[in-house]
Amino acid sequence: MARILVVDDSAFNLKIISAALTPAGYAVATASHGREALERVDALEPDLIILDVMMPDLTGYEVCRHLRRKRSTMHLPILMLTANDSLDERVSGFDAGADDYMSKPFEPAELQARVKALLRRFAPAPAAPDAAALQGKVIAVFSLRGGVGVSTLATNLAVGLAQIWGQPTALVDLALTSGQSALMLNLPLRNSWADLARADVTEIDATLLEPVLLTHPSGVRVLATPARPEQSELITADKVGHVLGILRGRYEYVVLDLPHDFAEPTLAGLDTAQQILLLLAPELASVRAAACALEVFGHLDYPREAIALVLNATVERGGLARKDIEGALKQPIALALPFAAEPLLSAINRGIPPVAELPNKPIGAALEECAFFVSKEEQRKQRPAQPSDAWQRVAQRAQQRRHQRAS
Repeated sequence: MARILVVDDSAFNLKIISAALTPAGYAVATASHGREALERVDALEPDLIILDVMMPDLTGYEVCRHLRRKRSTMHLPILMLTANDSLDERVSGFDAGADDYMSKPFEPAELQARVKALLRRFAPAPAAPDAAALQGKVIAVFSLRGGVGVSTLATNLAVGLAQIWGQPTALVDLALTSGQSALMLNLPLRNSWADLARADVTEIDATLLEPVLLTHPSGVRVLATPARPEQSELITADKVGHVLGILRGRYEYVVLDLPHDFAEPTLAGLDTAQQILLLLAPELASVRAAACALEVFGHLDYPREAIALVLNATVERGGLARKDIEGALKQPIALALPFAAEPLLSAINRGIPPVAELPNKPIGAALEECAFFVSKEEQRKQRPAQPSDAWQRVAQRAQQRRHQRAS
């Protein structure tokens, strides 16, 4: 039975929340103000905390910050409740370290669903396969040209892979000074690379690393960029390589969201990758950046067959023709994403990737195809014993293409 601590200065609200959760099988404890909650939390050892924002002694935000600074509660799921459902309130809650945000008044069924989802998201991870038995595939998404959708593609690839195969998938944000992977999945930056910054490389193991990963409902685990740029300075190439080695031994797929440079941490990510998706847009500056990247990849002796060009239609019309781009780069474009400015902008603002929300729309389907394209060869060639909905969509589209070619 999960234990839930509810913190609210209103006796009526405490009664309402308890009445909503107790019939659902939860053991509910209450605290009437923030200091009482902080005094009781270690003894109660709750599995989740529900915090009211406005309280007389300490606000919910202050209580949340205190909890995040304590080792025993830094990973505890926290749901904030407030009567003010504004964007500023939500941002303040997430900045304080909350995991979800819900406005009052609420329906008991919705509160139960939110609590259930949070408990499931932060349930202890199952025992990982033996590192010798699992060698996950590392996929890097890269471009020297900013603004072409690297983070969008990396995020959707990770979610798409998790949906297709139902296998452990990690998303690693290596844009250490300005990464957005957690934002694109609507995950608060409660933990990040900053938690590993001061640890010596030899001290980092799976036990230290796993609690730092954020958990998305799709099953993707995210190693997020630090909240403050200065925290990234201690993330060395050696540390990046070491962490990726641990993840590769525990996750079937590891997707890297890379910055637009060849700095040492970036090269550590590229060196680890078994496949590199080089993303470009149909405009001259992007093609020139891609040509430069391919030249550097050649100097680094990366296998040509491990590099796939991905064309993102960032403009609706007037872009360079695909055949002209392929001629200039002397390499075929492996994948193409359709123009989808509005759905992608909406996805970023809401933190809901199109591959999850719009799998039957052109942009969602294209991103799902990208995820299948980068999947392990042995998985692509064999029908799963229990095909997921995502796998069945991919298979159906492949069958439709075969019929179109035959007709």
